[in-house]
Amino acid sequence: MPDWLREAPDGSLFLTLHVQPGAKRTGFAGLYGEAVKLRLAAPPVDGKANAALCAYLAEVCGAPKSAVSLIGGETSRAKRVRIEGGEGRAERLRAAATRSVFLAR
Repeated sequence: MPDWLREAPDGSLFLTLHVQPGAKRTGFAGLYGEAVKLRLAAPPVDGKANAALCAYLAEVCGAPKSAVSLIGGETSRAKRVRIEGGEGRAERLRAAATRSVFLAR
């Protein structure tokens, strides 16, 4: 698994992200050191970007919004996210991040 995506023994996924709020559109934008960069169209005001981040990740990996939680970096661009375990979620996230890297070139 890539450094930005780790799987716990209980099946939960832990993501290390570098988030850029206020972008034109939401989506993965490649690697950023040990993290994966994610652009968000939502502004960094009143927690809107954090809510949009969780909603986007839930949509990408096919999880309910309640399965995605921000565990670190609430007011920072460097964020840690936990996604409760579920079949195929890691593969969907990896595929979405990889696809965006190739499309950006």
